[in-house]
Amino acid sequence: MSDSSHSYSSHVEPSSTPDNVIKALSIDNLIFGLDHGKLDILLIKHKVGISKGQWALPGGWIRYDENLRDAATRHLHELTGVTDLYLEQLKTFGRVDRFPSERVVTVAYYALVSAEDYKVVAGNNATDASWFGIHELPELIFDHKEIIDFGIQHLQQQVRRRPIGFNLLPEKFTLLQLQELYEGILDTKLDKPNFRRKIMKMNLLASCDEKQQGVAHRAAKLYRFDEEAYQALTEKGFSFEI
Repeated sequence: MSDSSHSYSSHVEPSSTPDNVIKALSIDNLIFGLDHGKLDILLIKHKVGISKGQWALPGGWIRYDENLRDAATRHLHELTGVTDLYLEQLKTFGRVDRFPSERVVTVAYYALVSAEDYKVVAGNNATDASWFGIHELPELIFDHKEIIDFGIQHLQQQVRRRPIGFNLLPEKFTLLQLQELYEGILDTKLDKPNFRRKIMKMNLLASCDEKQQGVAHRAAKLYRFDEEAYQALTEKGFSFEI
């Protein structure tokens, strides 16, 4: 990483980090990507520091003069090339022994995106950046697997309580596409009739009065989200047990 980038790996010893960063506090980004009904996670391989050559969540040190979310956005862009994500704070992880030889607390942020919409490019202290399926993760540094496991549980709880899909599905989609989205997040195969019955009872979808075009199989009906109903359910929540 060049000095001009002013981005510092969270996997360099705190004692060797520059003076304008908080040496005991770091950021880690957990980016989930839906890829054709499969849930992926964005990881990087570090070029320098105590975790050189190992896979990790993209993150780094926080400067004294920047907000937490700004630090998360900066590291994500500089390490993977990914921009224009709204990152939500997931949890603070502060187990005493989570970082070797030093006490370091990390604040984890997360986002859920359509993986195919984001081309990742390794930058700065990363030699590689890539999507991995949740069941094909490489060995990870520190407590990053613990962060991922917590994030998956959180995401699965969220999808049962709030609608997810505006940024993950095309404007017009089939019920099968929506079901595959839920299956990817929940990591389970869902019963088609039961899923469709529950979704339709929520009055979340509006028919486009159209069918798929140019498909080899029987064309399915197209739906869109009813934006007013979507916002209402986002604010008050619901219980979606499958």
